[in-house]
Order: sequence, then structure tokens, then C-alpha cells
Amino acid sequence: MEAKHRGRSAIPAAGVTLAVLAAAAAALALSGCGRGPSAPAESALLAEAKKLFQPLPARMPGSFSDTPERVALGEELFHEKGLSVNSTQSCNTCHRVDGRRPGADNERVSLGALGTPGTRNSPTVINAGFQFVQFWDGRAADLKEQAKGPILNPVEMAMPDEKAVEARLRQLGYTPAFRRAFPDAKGDPVTFDNYAEAIAAFERTLVSRSRFDLFLGGDESALTAAEKKGLQTFIKVGCTTCHSGAPVGGQMFQKMGLVNPYPRGGDLGRFQETGKPEDRMMFKVPMLRDVALTAPYFHDGSVPTLEQAVSEMAWLQLGRKLTPQETRDIVTFLKSLSGDGLRVAKAGLTPPAQRQASAR
Repeated sequence: MEAKHRGRSAIPAAGVTLAVLAAAAAALALSGCGRGPSAPAESALLAEAKKLFQPLPARMPGSFSDTPERVALGEELFHEKGLSVNSTQSCNTCHRVDGRRPGADNERVSLGALGTPGTRNSPTVINAGFQFVQFWDGRAADLKEQAKGPILNPVEMAMPDEKAVEARLRQLGYTPAFRRAFPDAKGDPVTFDNYAEAIAAFERTLVSRSRFDLFLGGDESALTAAEKKGLQTFIKVGCTTCHSGAPVGGQMFQKMGLVNPYPRGGDLGRFQETGKPEDRMMFKVPMLRDVALTAPYFHDGSVPTLEQAVSEMAWLQLGRKLTPQETRDIVTFLKSLSGDGLRVAKAGLTPPAQRQASAR
């Protein structure tokens, strides 16, 4: 009996093992039901890109204390021509955000209120707050400090001093709007410092995201095959030495003509601000967000096309002579950095008479 029982059970033991394995396989198969196919593996290009770049953050630095009233005032002030010495020029004159413009005027250099040309190209104001400093020479630490410069610059808006700006703001009827924007102000809220803070609050809303952000977020279909090829070339050539991070640049100073001398070197960059020999020809590295929309290029606006800018920068900064195909590939990638969320500016300002009436 015992021997007969063992003989019959030896064969079923193998069958039981097979049955268990089959059941386990079936359970694994069923456990995937309703989940859909697993996500495809991340490409090597995306993995490398994530090490070099980041999507633009949800909020710009410094924006967490901004209020709708402060942003609204800043937008009015940004477009207010009455804040120039002869009431002909506003911030928007050189940094165009009206009509879905890219935050720049697309001129080599801008003319000031008195018709005097500036000496440097006006950079875009869109996404500007993601940079580590402001102005080509980095003389302003943030958007608020930057906003205090052009209005008093004799070549730009040419107002004589801070008190004159405050007086003009009151004359134009902005006092009630300042009270709403700065409800905790002690005394008169119309101050030069609050003027700059309101402008900065508006500029912190000027964020332009692109398909490149979707790509960095894991949507590899957001870029075309040609744009991915351009990104590969951009990385391989060495452009990411300076152009990286969320803004794709704007995070460091670098010498213009690092490897080969810049042939149009009349502007000495940060040296003119600091007087330090090591700052000769040092400029803030420009961010490349929306770069295809902001020609002409370089601090002096001397380069009319993006193709020429890419070719010259490779030679000046990396010592590389790009082939025409490499240049085209990089330009194709750079065009993917053009944002689809450019802010539509207000149709018009509050009429001065209306502001003045509300002040009475």
C-alpha cells in the first residue's frame, strides 16, 4: 500500500509544479490588465538632456508674494510712455510684449526717448527672471534692480531722478493703483522702490514655455527627428558648456572670444562696470529661450541671423568650424525653444483722465 501510493504520487508531483507555474504566469498576465502597455524606455538622448537642462519652473523666483493688484499696476507702468522725460517711450518700446512680440524690439540697438541710440542690443524680457543676473554686464541682481536702471538712464527714458519719477506717477493719477498694490505701505505708497517692485511683479508673469519643456518632461514625441538631431549636435559640439539649465543659458559670465578673439570688441563688457582686468570682454551668457524670435544677436546686435550667430559662436567660443549641416541642425533645435505661451499684453492703458478722476 505504501509503495503503491508513492508510485502514483511521483508523477502528479511534476504536474502540480507545472500547474503552479502556469497559475503564476496567468496571475502575472492578469495583474497587468487595465494598466495598458508599459512606458517605453527613456532614450539615451533624453537621459543626457535631463542632466544638462530642466523644464522651466512653475513660478519665477520672487513671484510668491506678488498679488494681482501689483501685477496689474506693473503692466500699466511697463506700457506707460509718460514715465520718460518727454512722454515718448515706455519699457515696452524696447522690450515689446504687445501683439505677442518676443519681449524685444528686434533692432540692433534701441533709440532712447531723445533719439540717442544705445550701445547694446535690448535683450528679451520674457523669461528674464530665470537668469542669475540682469543686463549684459550683470550689473543688476534681479528684475527689481533692473527696472530702476533704464528710467533714469540719460540715453534711455532719461528721467532726471527718483523724485521726478514719483512726481510724474502722481501727476499721471497712479496713486490709487499704488494703494491697492501696496496696501501695507506706511505713508505715501508712490515711491521709486515700489515702482520698480511693480514692474518686476509684472515681468515675473512673462514666462514662455515650449515643446522642449514637454520633451524634458518625458514626451519624446514633442520634438521632431530633425530637432532631436539638432539637440544631439548642440550637445556634441559643446554648446552646453555655457548654455544649460532651465533657461538654456543666462547662468554665468563668459568671455566673448574665449578661444578666438571677437573681431568687434569695442565694448569691454563687465570691465566697464567693475574696472577689473579679468572682466575684459566678459558678458552674461544669454539664455536661448525664444532665441529664434529675438534677432539680431550678440551684445552689440551685430549679427542678423541665427545661422551666423551659431557659426560665429562655435568659432569664437569653442574653436570649431561647423559644417553647414551642423549649423542647420543646431538652428533647427534652437527653433524648438520658441515658446507657445507668450503673454498677450493689455489692449491699452487706463486713460490718464480716468486714473486722475479715481484719485479725486
